[in-house]
Amino acid sequence: MPSLALQQFSSPGLQPFDLNLETGQCITLSGPSGCGKTRLLRAIADLDPNSGQIHLNGTPRDQLSPTEWRSRVGYLPAESHWWQTQVRDHFDAEKDTSQLEPLFQALGFTLDTLTWEIARLSSGERQRLALIRLLSGEPEILLLDEPTANLDRTNIEKVEALLERYRRDHNRGMLWVSHDPEQRRRVAQRALHFEKGKLMEGQWS
Repeated sequence: MPSLALQQFSSPGLQPFDLNLETGQCITLSGPSGCGKTRLLRAIADLDPNSGQIHLNGTPRDQLSPTEWRSRVGYLPAESHWWQTQVRDHFDAEKDTSQLEPLFQALGFTLDTLTWEIARLSSGERQRLALIRLLSGEPEILLLDEPTANLDRTNIEKVEALLERYRRDHNRGMLWVSHDPEQRRRVAQRALHFEKGKLMEGQWS
């Protein structure tokens, strides 16, 4: 059974399509700016209008509350959002920080980062911390909108390695928007391409 199944799924500007994201599979999405990649991820996350059928591990979305859906289907936007003063304010206060430590270390941080002010963070630090925040909730599906776009080579490698471990160790599915053909070859088992609102198969370059 696919972990995420879309049937005649669409959003304004996107042509209806079918898509199965298998358990433990990473599918990359590419295409020119404005073609609908972000719109698709937001629609799957139920943040934008959409139609068609969508199932998570066989369960229709309409049988899950919006809160449960968004906890199980995790969306990482290209520009992360921060609404409190400190990093720690954006993490579950009930979660043992020792469970967070491996995630922080994997991306070059220590737990002291939790005390940092948001205002002092660079765009790359915000991006990496947003990924840690997402993974700390252990979603079943990851919707990743250019998660390494603002990072240097070293941090790109760290992010790719962390996401690969998460996919493999937890058997999770990922939809990953990337403009980098080399990255798509490294991380994905399948590649899709958007052109004028239409989703097409097999574009790696």
